[in-house]
Amino acid sequence: MNPLTLEWVEKAEGDFLTAGREYRARKAPNYDAVCFHAQQAAEKYMKAVLQESSPPIPRIHSLAELLALIIKSDASFMLIQADLNALEGYAVQFRYPGLSANKGEAKAAVGAAERVRSFIRVKLGM
Repeated sequence: MNPLTLEWVEKAEGDFLTAGREYRARKAPNYDAVCFHAQQAAEKYMKAVLQESSPPIPRIHSLAELLALIIKSDASFMLIQADLNALEGYAVQFRYPGLSANKGEAKAAVGAAERVRSFIRVKLGM
């Protein structure tokens, strides 16, 4: 595996673990942070896939745009499109006043991130 791909995976794992740890927090869990880190984990896993195939990694945060780049060479990634769509807005949605995530949204975000993570780890041979 390309060393930069591994760095993307390590960063993705950090976000994934943070999302899960915050979701399980007994005192004052921050569900906004759970959703944000779940989205970040998916984004970084998608960038790991792009890194492994060696194109320049775009400085974008849209999971839909990353998916569009990846499916050009591997249409099987459409299998995780629904999960990516569910996570799409969490990069910014809860970062500003006006909206807050609830436990149900946080649980769904962690589940979506887990499915994306599992799919991509298989694709990367992990």
